[in-house]
Amino acid sequence: MIRVFKRLPLGILLLGATMLWVSCATEHVRLRMVDASPNAPNIDVLVDGKMVVTNAAYESASNYLTFQSGTRRVEVRVAGTTTPDLIDTKPSLSGHKDYTFLAANFVASITPVVLTDDNSAPASGQVKVRLIQASPTAAGVDVYLVAPGTDITTVSPTVTNLAFEAATPYQSVAAGSYEVFVTPTGTKTIEFDSGALTLNAGQIRTGVTLDNAGGGTTPLGAFVVLADLN
Repeated sequence: MIRVFKRLPLGILLLGATMLWVSCATEHVRLRMVDASPNAPNIDVLVDGKMVVTNAAYESASNYLTFQSGTRRVEVRVAGTTTPDLIDTKPSLSGHKDYTFLAANFVASITPVVLTDDNSAPASGQVKVRLIQASPTAAGVDVYLVAPGTDITTVSPTVTNLAFEAATPYQSVAAGSYEVFVTPTGTKTIEFDSGALTLNAGQIRTGVTLDNAGGGTTPLGAFVVLADLN
């Protein structure tokens, strides 16, 4: 018997190889954890039953951790304990994206806040910045991103009425020195002043407004800057 083998076009062979690679590839996400609950004890964080963060203190943030995309179970516990969970949630995380997960609010009302991060590189000479309002004692706030020493009574806010557990859009600004002021919405009463901050070209930064440790009646007593990129 004579068998005849047909030579397939190269394009079909490459298409088949590509389809095989896509079907076998596993999509991943990156997720970082932020302890933003001012009166919670130190915490442990588990993802799908595996411990990924241990004994995290208030105001601390993990590096980005890599997981498979899809629905992941995230548990937040008092450090060193097994039950009960402070948070037990199952966010759906799309592939090839970065996320920030905050354990937010006072411990009696602790809440998971999951935000999608945009870590695509800024344009040449630019920086991207974002602010998360995680101070439970503060209500809506206005945010000023201005040159150091600016009198904010002479300028309009960069972002107005940012609600608790909300985030600003990313702002693209030229690299340089800046100062962040945060006030109650509609006022010029400065509740938080970052002092001068140097932002270098190519960086992405997320600022998180917080209460003082332990909470209390004074809002915006702490501020954390997360290094998203570079």
